[in-house]
Amino acid sequence: MNPQPPLSPASRAAIVLIALLQGLMLYAVQEAADHGPFQAFATRLCWYTWVLSVPTAVALTLVDLRDRRLWLHAALASAVVLAMAGWIGWNLGGTPDDLRQAPLLLPFSVCVAVAVFVALPWWQFRLQHGHWRATYAALFERAWQNGLTLALALGFTGLTWMLLWLWAALFDLVDIHFFRDLFREKAFIALATGMLFGFGVLIGRTQDRAIQVIRQVLFAVARGLLPLLAFIAVIFVVCLPFTGLEPLWRTRSAATVLLTLVLLLIVFSNAVYQHESELPPYPAWLRRLVEASLLTLPVYAALALYAMGLRISQYGVTLERFWALLAALLVCGYAVGYTLAAVRRRGRWLQRIEPVNRWMCWVVLGAAVLANTPVLDPIRISLASQMARLQATAPAIKGEDATDLRFGYGRRGAEVLKELQQDPRFRDDPRASTLIANVLSVDARRVRYGNYSDAIKDLKVLQQQLKLAKSSPAPDPDWWQALLARTVNVSSCLEMDEVCVALRRDLDGDGVDEMLLCHEPSWGGAVCRLHARDGKDWGDAGKIEFPMPSEYRGDPAYDPLLRGNLTIHPARWPQLSLGDGPRLGIEQPPVEDETP
Repeated sequence: MNPQPPLSPASRAAIVLIALLQGLMLYAVQEAADHGPFQAFATRLCWYTWVLSVPTAVALTLVDLRDRRLWLHAALASAVVLAMAGWIGWNLGGTPDDLRQAPLLLPFSVCVAVAVFVALPWWQFRLQHGHWRATYAALFERAWQNGLTLALALGFTGLTWMLLWLWAALFDLVDIHFFRDLFREKAFIALATGMLFGFGVLIGRTQDRAIQVIRQVLFAVARGLLPLLAFIAVIFVVCLPFTGLEPLWRTRSAATVLLTLVLLLIVFSNAVYQHESELPPYPAWLRRLVEASLLTLPVYAALALYAMGLRISQYGVTLERFWALLAALLVCGYAVGYTLAAVRRRGRWLQRIEPVNRWMCWVVLGAAVLANTPVLDPIRISLASQMARLQATAPAIKGEDATDLRFGYGRRGAEVLKELQQDPRFRDDPRASTLIANVLSVDARRVRYGNYSDAIKDLKVLQQQLKLAKSSPAPDPDWWQALLARTVNVSSCLEMDEVCVALRRDLDGDGVDEMLLCHEPSWGGAVCRLHARDGKDWGDAGKIEFPMPSEYRGDPAYDPLLRGNLTIHPARWPQLSLGDGPRLGIEQPPVEDETP
């Protein structure tokens, strides 16, 4: 079945020209990023979004250049896409170093791609038939055609570039570097990639038989794997009453795994069910197995939502959890619909999934668009949740919480952090006020990996963070000042939220106590710096690393440093040196385990 009429030579040339112009427009904005209107990040984001989405949709849809509806649809899509990009661009206002872009740009990019992909079959159907009342078979055909055409275009572009790199490497062998230099030019990369992608789209749109063969191969794979997947889904639900749900909640990925299985069942069932197929793909007993797996979908969906609810109740809504919850709700909509389709057996096998797919595609389209507008604003929802959580536990605030507010929620996140800074409960607490002030004063590059260099400069804040080992005498006041002045090695103990333990002990038996400052990083172990008096001042005297499981870190019940379980073992043999050479210790033989 050919969903579209043949393309004229002019339309074929236009498809390649559109892709070529896409590459040229992307290159132009890169060159103009430092001056003119494209200096503003929001302007560049709108440009990139429009260039990558609307012309691609036109290239996949174009049949007749004179069709006025094609350009009306393109104008409507442009308005929607530019409005979404403008909203995200406003939230990410400022320079790239001011904010983290990925938490907002990644979901936005996925939503634009999903919205275009879902809307495209309806758009294509109206251009061909003049109305929106598309049949399920037509939507099914066009969706697969579009997806495989894009995959073919990307594969064709990648393979061609591999040949170009081989071309350049061959001539490099004989000291001809012209092609290597040419293929590295930004203008060549942009124009060549655009032209190659256009040819890939043209191949996908004109080689219907090849697309049909690829699709049939994928359907055959899905037909073979669906019974196995159905069996896995059923036996897992059967085992749940015997294992209980507690093991699920101990993991941090239960919702992801459960929703992945639901999504795979939906995709495979969709691929196996074909509108034009009159005969069922399986014998009766296998059909019952697949139907039983579809009946388990609400169980998986409910467990996934409950797991997410537990995380949200503990730590509040974040952008990541908002998008995960939205995706889970959409998957759950499909799950409930497919369960009802399995129960109602009128007509062909699983025929009831047709209205489910038709209605849910509009729900997905609406969610993808509205979640990037003020109507369903994930930033507003997440910030309200996080602010309520932090205010409920004031003045306690972690460095990662402050950093996320400052850099992970756009400009409004920084405004919320400033509001917390003025809250008397945070403002009057030395640690909280210092942490918030430091996070507000640095850019994203310095805190990208939790780096709060010189974050603690106040003695009270340092004493509040640094823990003393059990039964350890209090350090001398001048030792605290040595830490703040960094006249001794402090490791990472002046950084906010680091777990550090101080232990005072006379280690060398000279009657004067030394200080052991131990930093316990999140990956386990303990790195201890030995501080000893050199006259009246403190100085570095050595370093020692202790192995320790990460789960013991900072736990008074298990952390051996916090419990003060430090044993001194005097050396039996002294250090030796030859002449003016270095002092060396005698290597001891390993102690044999005498346990029977």
